[in-house]
Amino acid sequence: MAELDDLLAANRSAVGDLIAAAERANAVWTTPRAPGKWSPSQLVEHVARALEESANVVSGAPSKFPTLPFFIRPLVRGLFFNRVVKNKKFPKARTNAAMNPDSGPATPAEARGRLEGAFAKFERECRACSARGGVVTSGTFGSVSLEGYVLFTEIHTRHHCRQMPAGQ
Repeated sequence: MAELDDLLAANRSAVGDLIAAAERANAVWTTPRAPGKWSPSQLVEHVARALEESANVVSGAPSKFPTLPFFIRPLVRGLFFNRVVKNKKFPKARTNAAMNPDSGPATPAEARGRLEGAFAKFERECRACSARGGVVTSGTFGSVSLEGYVLFTEIHTRHHCRQMPAGQ
């Protein structure tokens, strides 16, 4: 449980870093950083959705993440999930339509609430999963350890922290 506590604390820190970056981006809150890229508001919404859907995956509830055929999941787990966890780096990638926000919270203050609420749900479901044995069954990756899934989620959040514009 100590490892899970540490991993969730690191996730909480990543969410805090994203909140701080969002607050610094107030002057360009709804402005994409480049053509075809997301605004800070959309980045926050994407991460909040990812946290909520990750909570659904951890709890065994239906999720908006892709469900791949069972025989493809080990391949995606090996080529994507395991690589992210091992290298602690999230590659450039496109997301699925459900995670692609048209807009996000209206202000950085609303972003704080959105992210804190999404993270609270994720943390609650992770602790419940740990009590059930700590195995996550993902429609995208197959069976993975809870600890690996929590680390993957932190890496994803930090990936988007780096995409936030510098303070204005």
